[in-house]
Amino acid sequence: MSLPKNDFSRLTRANAEWIASPKLMLIGGQWVNALSGMSMPVYDPSSRQSFCSVPRASLADVDRAVQSARKAFDGGAWPRMPATERSKLLWRLAELMEKDSRNIAQLESIDNGKPVSRAQEIDVPLAVNFVRYMAGMATKIHGRTFEMAVPYAPGFDFAAQTLREPVGVVGAIIPWNMPLLMAVWKICPAVAAGCTIILKPASDTPLVALRIGELAMEAGFPDGVINIICGPGGEIGDALVTHPGVDKIAFTGSTAIGKAIARRAVDGMKRISLELGGKSPVIVMPDAALEVAVPGIMLGIFANCGQVCSAGSRLYVHKSLHDSLVSALVEATNTIEVGPGLEPDTLMGPMVSEGQLLTVKSYIKLGLSEGADLLAGGHAPDSEGYFIEPTILGNTNNQMRVVREEIFGPVLTVQTFETEDEAIELANDSIYGLASSIYSTDAEAIDRLIPRIRAGTVWTNCHNIFDAALPFGGCKDSGVGREMGPEVIEMYTELKSVCRARRKIT
Repeated sequence: MSLPKNDFSRLTRANAEWIASPKLMLIGGQWVNALSGMSMPVYDPSSRQSFCSVPRASLADVDRAVQSARKAFDGGAWPRMPATERSKLLWRLAELMEKDSRNIAQLESIDNGKPVSRAQEIDVPLAVNFVRYMAGMATKIHGRTFEMAVPYAPGFDFAAQTLREPVGVVGAIIPWNMPLLMAVWKICPAVAAGCTIILKPASDTPLVALRIGELAMEAGFPDGVINIICGPGGEIGDALVTHPGVDKIAFTGSTAIGKAIARRAVDGMKRISLELGGKSPVIVMPDAALEVAVPGIMLGIFANCGQVCSAGSRLYVHKSLHDSLVSALVEATNTIEVGPGLEPDTLMGPMVSEGQLLTVKSYIKLGLSEGADLLAGGHAPDSEGYFIEPTILGNTNNQMRVVREEIFGPVLTVQTFETEDEAIELANDSIYGLASSIYSTDAEAIDRLIPRIRAGTVWTNCHNIFDAALPFGGCKDSGVGREMGPEVIEMYTELKSVCRARRKIT
């Protein structure tokens, strides 16, 4: 039986009308078409059919967006506006997003393919919470003051202070896997710090970013502070990276592209933050509780169809627990309802694009050719869309490409270990260091393992749990810098040192 495609009659009237209306880009506070008049189709991942189009920016559009952001930063009031005013605007944006949550969730679903229920329960609340958190952070950006001891100027006293100032114009390039979250993760800390921004969403998923732009204008953000342009990354993203009017590049995406961006950005000495790929290990100790481990592992690898940079894709389970854990995982995996994102019963939607579907299928085929056993899934259901079954591969090892390389799909590899040292060696045997998780009921064992894992995040007895206050980012080839938490403000500010001299009074 063939899987159905999205039923667009499920859309709200507001969304149906919005999709049918012409899409424009946000530049300088105005909604404009591409100067060339060119456009790009937007496809429904459940049917491969185009249902609307967005402008396709050119280099000239990039330049006018940068000039707009530059004007708002250099000559506008935004960087010098009281932090409380920036905070109010972010708070207002959060309120508008919350009020529009049903519409946003539907756009996220048809844009990316994810189940609308998951977008409503996970993506939208996380995004709203983050905007509110950044509204609070806007008023908490500060330096420090201290006394100085200068032995070679005996006739003077010295006092010092540090200031955190906005880095300037930000060029932000985001991926297609979490369109809503990626947009607010870039926009909100930038504007909270007093920067202006040009956001380029992924070509596959531009709709939610444009909707956030509309809500930002409704909230009252000044012209030019937030600009949103659409276009292919190879052309438009590269133009942002190399534009002399851009001070900082914030990128989320693949490690290969992130490295290329870093090389290009250094020519202009641009500040960069890079949230890149991952191949996150999941360690299940012999005392782990299956009723905790199974749902945690499932969320870690199959959420968002596995299209998550922190996906727990490498499972290392103690030999004594292997059979019972794998049996439970296979049983749970076989119950996952795969279907169009707008269907209320869907638990896993399609991949975002044909290219990503083909990538995942090729990796499953590669894993089997390398000697892995197919324990669950592995097939593409009969459908017009980009669907793939959630997949578990057993009998794997760290020499296999399917274990070493990021697949970015719903594919879990499984292997065993016998000692803690072996588990750590296997977990750290990767070019990536984004995230990891440990399942155990032994608090002392967890405390021993946490400092030995080379990853930016270690979850214990859970995976893919996020909060606005918890910094997120990685080491090794997983990137530079952090998203979320107070630490993200450091990515959008420059530190200025001030030294004040005063002649001693005798």
